[in-house]
Amino acid sequence: MDTKLKTLLKKSRFVRFSVKAIRGAIIDIRVLRWWAIRPHAIRAYFESNGPKGLQIGTSRSLMGSWLNTDLLPTNREVVYLDATSRFPFRDDQFDYVWSEHMIEHTDYKSGVVMLSECFRVLKPGGTIRIATPDLEVLLGLYSKEKTPIQQRYLDWMIKRNLPGVTTCKEVFVINNAFRAWGHTFLYDRATLSDAMGRVGFRDIKFYKPGVSDEQHLQGLEKHGDVIGSEEINQFVTFVIEGKTPNSKRTVDL
Repeated sequence: MDTKLKTLLKKSRFVRFSVKAIRGAIIDIRVLRWWAIRPHAIRAYFESNGPKGLQIGTSRSLMGSWLNTDLLPTNREVVYLDATSRFPFRDDQFDYVWSEHMIEHTDYKSGVVMLSECFRVLKPGGTIRIATPDLEVLLGLYSKEKTPIQQRYLDWMIKRNLPGVTTCKEVFVINNAFRAWGHTFLYDRATLSDAMGRVGFRDIKFYKPGVSDEQHLQGLEKHGDVIGSEEINQFVTFVIEGKTPNSKRTVDL
């Protein structure tokens, strides 16, 4: 195909709209299929023995003994779930809910809906665990004096995601964190802790990836493997846990 014609087609609004419409239709068809087979997968999971755990935003990080869910399931072992709407579960069904690098892909209001649904489906005394990028760490990159790990993170991000940037690296990296990978709202510890507290979670604690006081929640995080650097993951990620009270009451938002 002629180069000029290719360029013209790329700029065409009609072509761009048509491509988006086709992709959207394909996703809609897949969602209908996932929605149709979901009840059987959920029923089969709850017929199994052992503690019940819900993973939200599985992607390719499948976990045995957990109900793996995602908005766009990658294989048959992952159940379709839109975490920003009501979950297809009864109240008090899970012992644990876990989500890694997912909540930042929703806006704040939708994130609170997700947290509220997690609270609803957790049993009294159940635990939620969320891993997400730390806004305070990212904004800290703007400091004039860089620590060794801050400098390594900047260099790593530039090499991996922003080739060609040679000056003002922190500005480009911070802006990229807000815009890249489908990020919508980045949390610091205080904001996510407040949101969890408002929907009813108590005994809120912070951890490094892989660390927990509960054995069932230790060593879960896989983001370091996904990005190819556990050091970078440990630097930029914080983990928060919260519990549902033994006498649980769902909060109306």
